Amino acid sequence: MSFTVVTPNYNMGRYLTETIESVLRNLRPGDEYYIIDGGSQDDSVAIMRAHEKRLTGWISEPDEGYAHAISKGLARGNGDLQCWVNSGDLILDGTLDFVRSYFSRSDAEFIFGDDHYIDENSRVIFRSHGGIRSLKNMMLFGGWTPLQDACFWRRSLYEKVGGIDPAYQYAADFELFLKFAMQNKGEYVPIAFSAFRKHEGQKSQSYVAQYEEEKKMAAYKHAQQCGFVGVRYLPLKIGYAVWSRLRARIFQRFWNSHAESGAPVSTLKLHSTVRT
Repeated sequence: MSFTVVTPNYNMGRYLTETIESVLRNLRPGDEYYIIDGGSQDDSVAIMRAHEKRLTGWISEPDEGYAHAISKGLARGNGDLQCWVNSGDLILDGTLDFVRSYFSRSDAEFIFGDDHYIDENSRVIFRSHGGIRSLKNMMLFGGWTPLQDACFWRRSLYEKVGGIDPAYQYAADFELFLKFAMQNKGEYVPIAFSAFRKHEGQKSQSYVAQYEEEKKMAAYKHAQQCGFVGVRYLPLKIGYAVWSRLRARIFQRFWNSHAESGAPVSTLKLHSTVRT
């Protein structure tokens, strides 16, 4: 099974090399890797040119945001499986081999796992936990979302739901994964696949209010389509929102989330996060 991987980038040259190399180490013959740059003014273009012999393709031109960039990249690909890796984030060695093996022996169409949060110096802050009982309900009513960098899906599912919606400037990942969940797709795999970098100027951190507003809009739109409006929607929203926050606190307090804290990301191995 072949992969199409896309990296959207805009003025993230500081971290782009590390992202590119993490993906290249995972590729196999037949896989595709596209970098879609939004017209960066830093050294991003020079970095892409330095790697272009090993890339399927790259472009640097103004676009309409990260969702538009991802849409353009995935539209170019023919891989059976898809994912994107934001510039600054990483996938751990062995991730794509594990994922393609999982899909080859399963009828799963969308899987999500765990990741590590890393700092600007590529050291682990803590490990996340993505396991939930009902992806659809947690997204629809609790506003919870899978960890984007630890998500992988079949191209057929992506095309079935109409792909990522570039109209969303902040929460396009949430809206795409919600569309997957509305198809009753989504399997949690207890593996830490990737590393999500926290850094200054991060869109998800700098525009929290806008991100939350778009999430609410997307969730309510899909809830209405299911007939959950008014008094049917509000109690579920309150209940799942409370559980979502409580779940995060329980994990941080009782799960071994700081086991790799301080470790260089280069030392991390693909491993199960199930407690034994």
